[in-house]
Amino acid sequence: MCPGAFAKCLGISLLPLSVVCVLCNILLFFPGGTPVESHQLSEEVWYFGGILGSGVLMLFPALVFLGLKNNDCCGCCGNASCGRRFAMLSSILFAAVGVLGAGYSVVVSVLAIKRGPFCLYSNGVWIYPFENRDYLSNSASWKECVQPVDVVHWNLSLFSVLLALGLVQAVLCAVQVVNGLLGALCGDCCGGSRGAQATA
Repeated sequence: MCPGAFAKCLGISLLPLSVVCVLCNILLFFPGGTPVESHQLSEEVWYFGGILGSGVLMLFPALVFLGLKNNDCCGCCGNASCGRRFAMLSSILFAAVGVLGAGYSVVVSVLAIKRGPFCLYSNGVWIYPFENRDYLSNSASWKECVQPVDVVHWNLSLFSVLLALGLVQAVLCAVQVVNGLLGALCGDCCGGSRGAQATA
């Protein structure tokens, strides 16, 4: 497969992942599916890991990857092959932006999962009850969060999805770094056949 066509496949894969990440981050503002006061949300929700990191920042590399197959950067001194090589090389920068965005989302998700949700504790105080203890292996303790209802399940599920998708996005962008280098060094693998047909 040509580097440009492969990059297009990566771009097609990144777009739906970005949309899902944005939706997950939006849902985190409604723990348990119900609206709450802004001060009753976990801090990590306000870091916008899914909206900024895996969402907006991921759109730039995704759109660039989609257009690489037919992008020759207007040629290079009249040489379309040289232009395609430059386009593949420039895609590495956008892939790096994607890795950073996905990495940000992953870090925020890990911190949120480790810290646990902000909730109304059984003693009537709003705190992070699981901040200094392991709550993942003891689901019985989740009932200690009285409000919002099911906030532990909600946060854990959505931040886990953001974590998994962020890792997938980072891998896809890292793959494009390698693909971009190959495309810059080897050129368009389809270019040779086109050139042969044109001279024939």
